[in-house]
Amino acid sequence: MSAANDRPELRGTQLFDLTGRVAIMTGAGRGLGRTMALALAAAGADLALASRTASELDSLVEEVEALGRRAIAVPTDVTSPEACEAMVAAAVGRLGRLDILVNNAGMNVRKPALELTPDEFDSVLQVNLKGYYNGARSAGRHFVAQGSGKLINVSSILGSVALPNQAAYASSKGAIDQLTKVLAIEWADATVQVNGLAPTYFETDLTRPLYEDPERKAFIEDRTPMGRWGQPHELAGAVIFLASDASDFVTGQTILVDGGWTAW
Repeated sequence: MSAANDRPELRGTQLFDLTGRVAIMTGAGRGLGRTMALALAAAGADLALASRTASELDSLVEEVEALGRRAIAVPTDVTSPEACEAMVAAAVGRLGRLDILVNNAGMNVRKPALELTPDEFDSVLQVNLKGYYNGARSAGRHFVAQGSGKLINVSSILGSVALPNQAAYASSKGAIDQLTKVLAIEWADATVQVNGLAPTYFETDLTRPLYEDPERKAFIEDRTPMGRWGQPHELAGAVIFLASDASDFVTGQTILVDGGWTAW
């Protein structure tokens, strides 16, 4: 009989250890992307950090390296299929492998639907949906060929619920939730897990204008059963879970990290 600590079901915290894994984080320069990148590094992963704004990545590379992990900056426009191919090639070529992709790059245009221009609608879907597809397609080829991989699509509660002035953003996030399911089905035989992560409103620099709007802040707190906004570090556990061996039999799911918002 094997020793108890050799039994996979008894490995405990080892299931969440990402030592030796390499992850790509898109939209890594700011906000939740930066927080999730540091969480993966703290769990042991080396990082390829992608963002359109290269200057945002330099300090993050230093922070990851301070945790004892390797990191490279890969300036990337995810709306370009060629740029996403180059992003994956850089991760594999410079860090030696690729095990995890977190699709996180995104944008929003908050306007009533009748005021939202077709170009604005298209711009949101180009980044939030096509950008995710481009990244998934590039990394997915690699994952399927090697017979393993973790794809995490960062969605939103707005993939499940509706709010005014969010026609483009909510449309993109609902589509991401469905893309996650389709890719999970298609790549399951290759032992590739595809899942989503759907946050509510988290307090970051990007949401600071909403947080400082008393009416908007109060609405979000009143609508959330836990009565408050999320804090960035509270997303760390979910992204580590989806990136690790702990989620090996979880695929096609979108985990809501929302303080109970969607439980109403």
